[in-house]
Amino acid sequence: MGMSAGQTGGRGSRGHRRRGRHHGLMSEINVTPFVDVMLVLLIIFMVAAPLMTVGVPIDLPETQAKALNSETQPITISINESGQIHIQETEIPLEEVVAKLGAIAKAGYEERIYVRGDKTADYGTVMRVMARIQAAGYNKIGLVTLQEQETQ
Repeated sequence: MGMSAGQTGGRGSRGHRRRGRHHGLMSEINVTPFVDVMLVLLIIFMVAAPLMTVGVPIDLPETQAKALNSETQPITISINESGQIHIQETEIPLEEVVAKLGAIAKAGYEERIYVRGDKTADYGTVMRVMARIQAAGYNKIGLVTLQEQETQ
């Protein structure tokens, strides 16, 4: 009678321990791989986003003028070699330049406007566009050029 109630023999106690090690299904989702993939995609899109901006192809003249610092995104008016006028990427006739500017200028007459004229574009066309913009009351008008490369 030397047997205690806690001991059931060698096999019974080991079998009970094995059953105790089984865990139920894990109901948590491991989000670490998902977060890793999202961070990689975020970096890819941050690098690729500036490269996806498509504008009107303009062959700008080069000057030695310094670049302007601007906190806000200016409105860009482009005149290509054939004299077509574009506000941002939308082609418009000369007569509608002021009306379109009024519709998209968030800062009103204080809006910064950049004029990009192709170096082979008609000088008169560029000046007519600038004259209409200035006559409408917009005074912050700038001409866009490329930084002149020093030849050696």
